[in-house]
Amino acid sequence: MERWLHAAVLMCLLVLCSGRELKTKSAPIYNSTLANTLAEYTSAVYTNDLTQLFTWTCEKCGDLTKGFEVIELIIDVKNCLEAYVGFAKDMNAVVVAFRGTQENSIQNWIEDLFWKQLDLDYPGMPEAKVHSGFYSAYHNTTLRDGVVHGIQKTREAYGNIPIMVTGHSMGGAMASFCALDLIVNYGSEDVTLMTFGQPRIGNAVFASHFKKYLANAIRVTNAHDIVPHLPPYYHYFLQKTYHHFPREVWVHNVGLDSLVYPIEEICDDSGEDPRCSRSVSGNSVQDHIHYLGISMHSESRGSCRIVTDDNMLRYKIGTVDGTIVLSKEPGLSVDQQHSAQ
Repeated sequence: MERWLHAAVLMCLLVLCSGRELKTKSAPIYNSTLANTLAEYTSAVYTNDLTQLFTWTCEKCGDLTKGFEVIELIIDVKNCLEAYVGFAKDMNAVVVAFRGTQENSIQNWIEDLFWKQLDLDYPGMPEAKVHSGFYSAYHNTTLRDGVVHGIQKTREAYGNIPIMVTGHSMGGAMASFCALDLIVNYGSEDVTLMTFGQPRIGNAVFASHFKKYLANAIRVTNAHDIVPHLPPYYHYFLQKTYHHFPREVWVHNVGLDSLVYPIEEICDDSGEDPRCSRSVSGNSVQDHIHYLGISMHSESRGSCRIVTDDNMLRYKIGTVDGTIVLSKEPGLSVDQQHSAQ
């Protein structure tokens, strides 16, 4: 009888949580299959071996992302930043993925999250303030130019196809600035953003403007992940505090005793739904480095270790300011391009 009671309670919880599904007129805003696919793309960017990543032969480069074609791989060695751009044939889309912070440096990075806010110099966004460190990581490094060039190159080859931008942790912060940048400053259309374990990146005014341009953006958060709680949200200093943009999807377990079931709860459009990740303490690094059953950290414990085959040097098109860019022509495999050269 007690087991049946537990089962009944679990079913009630599932019904209550799943009842908040959000849809547009044409389709659901959150797609679980797409989330798992983009989580795999995000996980792959943590691969240390650039040869395996560039040729899409890494251990993480399979399953839902099989057949992906990397067009441009940008590594800012000096600032330990990385992103890749490529073509996903099955989705007929450009995919842009940003790497986040290495596992063993998260604690130091958390301390840096208390940096001051910066006025956002974007048209039509007065009083919007953003996190200076995250903004600079995307805008004031060579990463931005490399990503934009890769997107343009991919679209020239495959047409004006959709752009899907993703990233984990600090990579999610950079992905968010990238998606907004593409729309506001480059006039791009059909841009999708989905991030994992992303910190707050701006104030409430910024979040409001962000929502207008990327109304269907998704931030996936996991259980007690520490990073989405940072920088801290100060309820009594609303003009100065950092504020998440919507929409959060909180992945967590519900149930009793051994009857536990993971759910993906779609939160409200405030960006700070008190019933979602804000309802629990953010105290787990382990919850930060695992999303949807997928590992989100590097194989190496080195802070910014990368490895590549000497043969990859023929694809290197730039080493400006300590940045390595590997690039190839769309539609050609690495071997085919080598033969053409």
